[in-house]
Amino acid sequence: MSKLGNLGARLHRGEIGYDFVKNRKIWYGLSILITITAIVGLAVRGLHMGIEFQGGAVFTTPKNVSASVSQAEGYAEEASGHDAIVQKLGDGTLRIQVAGIDTGAADKIKAQLSDDLKIDAEQINAELVGPSWGDQIANKAWQGLGIFMVLVVIYLAIAFEWRMAVAAFVALIHDITITVGIYALVGFEVTPGTVIGLLTILGYSLYDTVVVFDSLKEQTKDITKQTRWTYSDIANRSINSTLVRSINTTVVALLPVAGLLFIGGGVLGAGMLNDISLSLFVGLAAGAYSSIFIATPLVADLKEREPAMKALRKRVLAKRAQSAAKGETEVHDEAYAGESEDAAPAVVGPRNQPASRTRGRGRPSGKRR
Repeated sequence: MSKLGNLGARLHRGEIGYDFVKNRKIWYGLSILITITAIVGLAVRGLHMGIEFQGGAVFTTPKNVSASVSQAEGYAEEASGHDAIVQKLGDGTLRIQVAGIDTGAADKIKAQLSDDLKIDAEQINAELVGPSWGDQIANKAWQGLGIFMVLVVIYLAIAFEWRMAVAAFVALIHDITITVGIYALVGFEVTPGTVIGLLTILGYSLYDTVVVFDSLKEQTKDITKQTRWTYSDIANRSINSTLVRSINTTVVALLPVAGLLFIGGGVLGAGMLNDISLSLFVGLAAGAYSSIFIATPLVADLKEREPAMKALRKRVLAKRAQSAAKGETEVHDEAYAGESEDAAPAVVGPRNQPASRTRGRGRPSGKRR
């Protein structure tokens, strides 16, 4: 087995782990920094709205045009006085988009393009796009997003608890803000495909979060009846027990999206694929990050504020201090003897040996007292 595969297997079995909850302030700070960068990019550069949202005209040339994409773009901008977007389609035709023009201007641009490209004007197909359709799409998207958020909060509050609903809501806002900010910084065109991509990533981000929450809910039943683990300890264990699963599903989902973005949009020049693939790529990565580093640590923060959890933490820390003072070596595996490997406590570094191998160590005779 490769080193990476061996590491994944050990993570899954709980032999090693990482204390995500303890280092939550680092993840909060990193997320705040990324979010501020995204907001600044959105405020300074703004979104490059597609023709569906601004209105304008789309000109499609025949296959026998000898001009390159850059030449056609220069011709279109000179004829219209507006920025133009030119894409070379798979069949060899050129698709020229010019936003913010009316019917009269479209006819003049069509005539000028026919002269510059040295083709008959009748061979150029002109199609006007009104901004009202894009406005309807945007309004429907906002309505769908609002309804989705409300239903998510209600469902999580009923199925789990309100703290988990709040944490999931914060994670979703985090993912949307970063994705929209990246769009502004990169300058990709926002089209209805972008809106579809944004709505798609919400469900994926929520899926990873709910998987961890479900594990956390199961492992925190009757938590106040024991004195070995705090809520944060078990929250950290839940993240580690589902970590490999989250990484695998994210990588598998990112691979085809990366193919669309970098190969389809970048290498092959199918620019229309960028509309949806960038939002999916950034959103999937941000969703995986937020489910591990934001949502669950935030739940642990909120839960640790409860009086019952504060009292539990005091009892756990007091017992650990007492054990340390007596020089006892507590074996964590005995705390959850008989549980599945997925529920094994996550620790930093190698896990302690099983109780059967450690029992009696540190005593002269090796026998029980």
